[in-house]
Amino acid sequence: MEDRPLIIVGSGPAGAATALRLAQLAPEIARDALILEKAVHPREKVCAGGLIPHTIRCLRDLGVELTVPHVVVNRATVRTPTRQVHHQDRDICRVVRRCEFDAMLVEAVRSRGVAVNEAEKVVEVRRDGSAMLVETERATYRTRAIVGADGSGSLVRRRLLDRTNGHTGRALMCDVPLAATNWDGFASASYEFNFEAVATGLRGYTWAFPCWIRGEPHINVGAYAVDTPGARLTRLVESELTRLRADVRPRFQAFPIHWYEDRAPIAGPAVILAGDAAGVDPLMGEGISFALEYGWRAAEAVHAAFATGDFSFAAYQRGVRASWLGRKLRRLNLAVRLFYGPTWRVWFAIAEHSRRARELGLSWYNGVNGWDQRSGWEAVRALWTGNFGSPPATTAG
Repeated sequence: MEDRPLIIVGSGPAGAATALRLAQLAPEIARDALILEKAVHPREKVCAGGLIPHTIRCLRDLGVELTVPHVVVNRATVRTPTRQVHHQDRDICRVVRRCEFDAMLVEAVRSRGVAVNEAEKVVEVRRDGSAMLVETERATYRTRAIVGADGSGSLVRRRLLDRTNGHTGRALMCDVPLAATNWDGFASASYEFNFEAVATGLRGYTWAFPCWIRGEPHINVGAYAVDTPGARLTRLVESELTRLRADVRPRFQAFPIHWYEDRAPIAGPAVILAGDAAGVDPLMGEGISFALEYGWRAAEAVHAAFATGDFSFAAYQRGVRASWLGRKLRRLNLAVRLFYGPTWRVWFAIAEHSRRARELGLSWYNGVNGWDQRSGWEAVRALWTGNFGSPPATTAG
């Protein structure tokens, strides 16, 4: 049996961010920590790969630059149930391939001296007095703390914190060579979101993102929805492919998205959840920026635990809930009810007819000028004045 002070289960953005931040705070702990990953990088990861501006800032705070191929999106087309809306700005989003992006993060983790064991699947986690035991297909580890960054179906969450699945959205996507379509979004640096099916009861949307695959331009086409059978998602994506005149037989891939829920446990004695395991955006299904934020906070909680000897991690649960991150996730839960529920006509009408509301909403969602960390009163003033400028120097909380 091998002893480690910290085991991080999963090497996606949440696990990598935990290790990177811990290496900044306490390199002596990070050097003895271990990340366990069931796959081998670059591993296939089903995800649209959109990086909002806040994600790029998170990476830079962790000392990582985006070096993998990506498409910079400067224009957005949004189809609501009643009309089409366009938005243009600089660097709205960057689209990566997750296999390349996650491998880049793991390379950065290893460069900071943190060990990553690939092809080592965790099969069991359990308590052993004040310690934790982590069993893999190859070995057993004893550790003082576990960070569960093992995705929507988190084994760590199910074994140690919450046996229920909670709310989970479903996404389905495929990749189509640009040459096999008539889509002009790649040339115009644009992406598309289509909410037209909300009028028929869908609680979600379809998308089309430009992306690079092995040096060739492609379109990532998909659908995300709440409480929707996979067969309907397939039909929605097929309808989008027809609209794009895609002359291909695509390979569909599906993946779950675990919601953040305010009262659900995300920490307990000697265990913390991060990223999709803790829960992410229920409205759009975006998880990468939240994963990096969770990882940052998880590392700080681990650092504090080793400094004080208090491994209850109660402060982590309280801290996430009280922070701007928790507030943003709660507001996104509310937005699910507003935009995908009986009042959808009202809220889409506001978005359709108010340029200021659209600009503020996108700035808030993308974390531009710190809007995701600013108060509701500031938002009301900005809607009244049209001033969406930079926030005061200190906005985090």
